[in-house]
Amino acid sequence: MKKEYDFSDSVRNPYAKHFRKAVTIRLGTDVIAYFKAQAKETGVPYQNLINLYLRDCAQSGKKLGLKWA
Repeated sequence: MKKEYDFSDSVRNPYAKHFRKAVTIRLGTDVIAYFKAQAKETGVPYQNLINLYLRDCAQSGKKLGLKWA
């Protein structure tokens, strides 16, 4: 194995920006605790679980039932 590698001629994946995007989101501590517990059970990182759940909601067209007072 080389000590150093030259990546100056490498090409960036043009589709990589479509895979994931970092965002800041405020979640309740109970929500985070729930997904962290699920992560321990499944072995899947909790952020991935949240992403999978939100993707499932988006793909199935789930609507949130909100009732304002």
